[in-house]
Amino acid sequence: MADKPLGIAVIGAGRIGTLRARLAAKHPSVGFLAISDINLDRAKALAETSNAHFYSDNNEEVISRPEVNAVIVSTPEQLHAAPIKKALELGKPVLVEKPISFSLQEADEILEVLKRTNGKLNIGYSRRFKECYLRAKEQVLHQRLGKIIGGTARVYNSRAQAFSILKRDPHATPVVDVLTYYVDLMCWLLEDQATPVEIIARGQTGIFREAGFPIDDVTWAIITFSDGAVINLGISYALPERYPTLGQSDRLELLGLEGTMIIDDDHMDHILYSDRGVPHAYVPDHQVNMAFLGSNTAGDWACGDFWGPLGNETRSWLDALITGQPTMHTTPNQARINLETTLAIELAVRTGEAVKLPLKP
Repeated sequence: MADKPLGIAVIGAGRIGTLRARLAAKHPSVGFLAISDINLDRAKALAETSNAHFYSDNNEEVISRPEVNAVIVSTPEQLHAAPIKKALELGKPVLVEKPISFSLQEADEILEVLKRTNGKLNIGYSRRFKECYLRAKEQVLHQRLGKIIGGTARVYNSRAQAFSILKRDPHATPVVDVLTYYVDLMCWLLEDQATPVEIIARGQTGIFREAGFPIDDVTWAIITFSDGAVINLGISYALPERYPTLGQSDRLELLGLEGTMIIDDDHMDHILYSDRGVPHAYVPDHQVNMAFLGSNTAGDWACGDFWGPLGNETRSWLDALITGQPTMHTTPNQARINLETTLAIELAVRTGEAVKLPLKP
């Protein structure tokens, strides 16, 4: 520990927790790694895979260990609050998966503890760490578009992944769980300019409601920002089960008074077809014959290491713990805005009316 000063606790041994733990285990500054999951067998399995020093099915026990000085929370979203607050109370920095929670009340409780403890909390919106969006942010920082007056972003995925997410947690709707990435990206790109103030949205029902989930197949929203900029966001996670995307196929455009920027992130530039099938990184026991390589949201294992947004994000956070340098992670306050905006999109769909921000209690 003297030579490797970081002791990391990973709370939640699911897919993302597994990636975070394996990345932490490879980091040169991590000298202690502990795993917690309500399923002890799963915690043990990840501990063995990542060569962790300790594992348990008790989150508080793991977070409280003296060797642990920073915590990664990768539990299902509705279980974020307790481990975040416990870690902050003990003065340990936290990286938590997006969204910060599924309710504004719980988000506010987390922010209250953060303020009282003067702690450190980062929210894992890993799209920020995808190279194309980092390049976009750099151009905006140089003001090459001038004032941004409008833009659009849309994201597609297959119903196979949507059903996998919904079976894990029916509250993790495509809007709150996925479109939140693009709310965050737009707010990040416009962060020095404006914030969302009004939402108009419409949805189309079908496949998911027939399967018993009260969500829409397609949702489109118009977000007006405080300076008048208008952003259109859309999502459909109802594409055919064998659609070639392995995560997110997306496109983002920005319109400025002095320029425009278009980011084509559909991944149709690298296509694989295999009679043997291509495994889906997110959905167990699911594979496709044709795949858009590079569309896995988190990134990809290649040649013994993990590459892509989640790898960049995790390493950046671990580096920052050592160096104290700022990172591009979403702040707690912005994470709350993201949550409020996505909840407002769903409210606008339900009511058919324009929704003003901030939302009324």
